[in-house]
Amino acid sequence: MATTPAPAQDRSTVGTLLRLWPYVRPVRARLSSAAFVAILASCVGLVIPLVLKWMVDGPIAHRDPAGVWLGALYLLLLGFTEALLFGLRRLLVARPLSHVEASMRADLYRHLQRLPVAFHDRWASGQLLSRATTDLMLLRQFLAFPLTFLLVNGVTIVVGVVIMLLQDWTLGLVVLGPAVPLMVTCMVFEKRYAKVARRAQDQVGDLTTVVEESVLGIRIIKGFGRHRSQARAFRDLSKTLRGTELRKARLLATIWGVIVTLPEVAIGAALVVGVVQVADGALSAGTLVAFLSTALALRWPVESIGFLLAMSQEAATATERYFEVMDEEEEDATTAPGTGTGSDSATGTGHAGDRGLRFHDVRFRYPDAPADTPPVLQHIDLHIRPGESMALVGATGSGKTTLTALIPRLYELTSGRITLDGVDITELSRHALRAKVAVAFEEPTLFSAAVGDNVLMGAEDTAGTADLERALAVAQADFVHALPQGTDTQVGEQGLSLSGGQRQRLALARAVVGQPEFLVLDDPLSALDVHTEAAVEAALRQVLADTTALIVAHRPSTVLLADRVALLSGGRIAAVGTHHELLRTNAEYAHLMSGEEEGAR
Repeated sequence: MATTPAPAQDRSTVGTLLRLWPYVRPVRARLSSAAFVAILASCVGLVIPLVLKWMVDGPIAHRDPAGVWLGALYLLLLGFTEALLFGLRRLLVARPLSHVEASMRADLYRHLQRLPVAFHDRWASGQLLSRATTDLMLLRQFLAFPLTFLLVNGVTIVVGVVIMLLQDWTLGLVVLGPAVPLMVTCMVFEKRYAKVARRAQDQVGDLTTVVEESVLGIRIIKGFGRHRSQARAFRDLSKTLRGTELRKARLLATIWGVIVTLPEVAIGAALVVGVVQVADGALSAGTLVAFLSTALALRWPVESIGFLLAMSQEAATATERYFEVMDEEEEDATTAPGTGTGSDSATGTGHAGDRGLRFHDVRFRYPDAPADTPPVLQHIDLHIRPGESMALVGATGSGKTTLTALIPRLYELTSGRITLDGVDITELSRHALRAKVAVAFEEPTLFSAAVGDNVLMGAEDTAGTADLERALAVAQADFVHALPQGTDTQVGEQGLSLSGGQRQRLALARAVVGQPEFLVLDDPLSALDVHTEAAVEAALRQVLADTTALIVAHRPSTVLLADRVALLSGGRIAAVGTHHELLRTNAEYAHLMSGEEEGAR
């Protein structure tokens, strides 16, 4: 299973969250307005204790019922205003935050499509799915609540402390006593919670990977009776995640206990001191009521610090995980090392001898392979002339599939050049290159879409019904017309509702539908029966007559489609010639064609 690369560098929570600014900037006015409204609502709430002071020292002390009713009306209006303002804040943030989440998800998906195949080889799909779903949900929640209320509660605490100090500075100092221990606790909590939050979110990605692989591989699991072992693996991962979540809960419970206990003790001490001062006549009862009401109004802003910090840490981790993917370099930003930029390549004219598909001393090692390991391919010199078909034959592990993946630049060369009609493939944009080159893989991939849509993915948007029918005829895929809705029939995920041979024929149709200049076929007929294979080969010969093709082959019947054959052995081209020539002159080729290695890769 692919794993998640470790974070490239350590950033502070604030520094990490600031990376969200490009997404937040377009909606900053709405978010700023929402924060201002929330601050205003909190400040309105702090006016309530002042009204209580006026009522206690005024109408209540002087037994003035009219004044009491007036004060009650003031309290009602203040409470209604506070509720109205908080409701307005929620309305202000709902639409812009949904826009931010949608933009981030769209950017992530677009970026994933442009990342090289080597990236997807390293990363587990579940980790990518969790970043596109769970992590973005956490970021939306952070922008909607903690981001605003860390500011709002901070301002509320400052304003409330100022009000308390103005009421009575001695009681204010009593209440401020726990401030230093609280700050130290929050700093310790933040560091510990960040590590556990990262671990939990990575484990969610691992769990998502297991679920996805189990669903896609359900036929294998059932066929081999492995449902119990898979269930055990899932339970083990779930148990690990549960332990991490409990660790988070313990940390949160600890800081919550500290944050709740210390202010309550301080308020209790202030109450005792205040009562003594009232009894001594040094403090009015209204002032004590206002002071304690203000202190109690600050309980929520103080107590919320714990889970606001926790949500902020989870958001910082989610941001870090999101940008771990977004920071990966896209395909179009890379240039293969050792490529030539001569005038012939740049202008696309080339020499007559360079026409067709040509490999110039190509060498390749996988990007994540250790530097001391030998290359998968080395010193590949091969020329497929315009309009010629060449079969590529080799034993298991000889590098056939790797070689074909280099032509559409699914991987970048380590050194050397590949040219199409004399033009270095690195001089072409990937869009232009892949418009010239069509590929059919041995393991066909179909999408949850209509049959016709799956085939027409191999053509420009202008392709129509005639092109579709022609491609289906070449691939002998007339079976689609017997499906319930014909070419509009939806195939299931991965096309598993179809047989292996049907999927392979649709993949072949997708490769030829756009009438490409260059065709790369990786053993495209391996899943077909003998009679269907013969029919496909007969139709395919007409297509190959008008294109330059490289065909990975294991069976003599497929090899006979080609004009010439190249034998790949140990990552090198060992021999080139016609099928009959190599049968007579090359023992390794004769051995492969004897059938003992048939179907090997």
